[in-house]
Amino acid sequence: MVQRTSPEYYAKHKWSILAVLIFMPFMATLDGTIVNVALPVMVKDLHTDMESIQMVVIVYLIAVVASILLFGRLGDIKGKGRLFMFGTVVFTLGSLMAGLSHDLNTLIVARVIEGIGGAAAMANNQGIITEVFPSNERGRALGISGIAIALGTMLGPPLGGLIVTYLNWNYIFLINVPIGVIGFLLALRLLPRGEKTQQKVDYRGAVTLAAAVILFFFALLTGENVGYDKYYIILCFVAAAGLVFLFLYFERRRQQPIVDLSLFKNPLFTLSIICVLIQFFALSGISIIQPFYIEDVLKINPGSTGLVMMSLPIAMGIMSPISGYISDKVGAAKVTLVGLVIMTAGLALLATMTATEPVYKLVIYLCIVGLGAGIFSAPNTSLIMSTAPKEKLGITGSINAFTRNFGSVTGIALLTTLLYSLMSAKAGHHVEGYVAGRPDIFVYGMQTVYTIGVIILAVSVVLTVVRLFQDKKQKKAA
Repeated sequence: MVQRTSPEYYAKHKWSILAVLIFMPFMATLDGTIVNVALPVMVKDLHTDMESIQMVVIVYLIAVVASILLFGRLGDIKGKGRLFMFGTVVFTLGSLMAGLSHDLNTLIVARVIEGIGGAAAMANNQGIITEVFPSNERGRALGISGIAIALGTMLGPPLGGLIVTYLNWNYIFLINVPIGVIGFLLALRLLPRGEKTQQKVDYRGAVTLAAAVILFFFALLTGENVGYDKYYIILCFVAAAGLVFLFLYFERRRQQPIVDLSLFKNPLFTLSIICVLIQFFALSGISIIQPFYIEDVLKINPGSTGLVMMSLPIAMGIMSPISGYISDKVGAAKVTLVGLVIMTAGLALLATMTATEPVYKLVIYLCIVGLGAGIFSAPNTSLIMSTAPKEKLGITGSINAFTRNFGSVTGIALLTTLLYSLMSAKAGHHVEGYVAGRPDIFVYGMQTVYTIGVIILAVSVVLTVVRLFQDKKQKKAA
């Protein structure tokens, strides 16, 4: 009988294994975007207010980011396949609980469970892909995995709109259940379990980091609504910073830390992770700013707005596997540089949009950003995973996923706050939304935020040039 960890098994079943592994990224990203559309309906059904219902979104994001590094480390210790299946089960149960809930507190608990399950699976899927696929096919496989993320992002809002229109909001969560059951059964049949080791889990470090993440995101996301000058918001930021320093202190003294800080000694790994952080931070503003621009400034109906917004993830989804295939042939470092340059150019073009632009121009610019993101993502992930030894693939993949989520959530909160601050300065009074009859105020804020994003991405371009030279040095040394 062929062992599930043997090269023969991988060669025969690698594409089937990949098909199983894209279930969870698809479900997790779908779940992150599908809920927003239903929030107004949920406010009425659950007899709550808009500020309270935001917790349904916030606790999911916090649960993912707070636990994903722990699950990456557990994957290396207990087996990445086992943790992936555990995550699929927990996410599916959380979705079922959310779908059956009829009060806000139960729904919030269910969303935490969903986030924990999503984190366990997402922390290990890249590590399994890297282990199963040879280096000359890895970029293509990671690119195909990227399609799942793009599809989840793309389908979330329109699918959520359809469900809310024709069914109850509970079905937004219940649709995950059959997908999760099928995904688990296929994983049980196909996935390599991974080898168990006798290493111990650094629970002290895991709890310290989780507490830091929870405090930081609570302060960041709550401060967006109440203001960052409140004493308890400032205290949360200070406490989070203190816990991060305490975490680093613990990790340096542990023989088996939750995060192996020695990974960051590799400049190729460190630069690639910084590029991920910059990309997701700089582009996160598009998801918040663009719908307001399309509906309020260009006066396009919500249905068409969803179609326009889909242009970016469609372009990204098409390009991601292609760029992964190309990177397998010519080298990932060169391809990521091309992707970042195109992405930066696309965001710069978006920064030139005024209040009287034709919609086709916006679609073209969004497609340029999507093409750049698609060209960049899979080769960059391949670079990150290639720097890790086999026994550290789980934590390496989870660091990448942690950085992606951290950059996105932080970017949305800070860039939204910056947008309204700029709009308030332009209007001469406090602004918390679109000012009717004054598209110039919104356009000013949007153009400035996008310009700042361009500058941030330009830094990433410079770092990628440096990384290109680092990659060449490592290859020569090898």
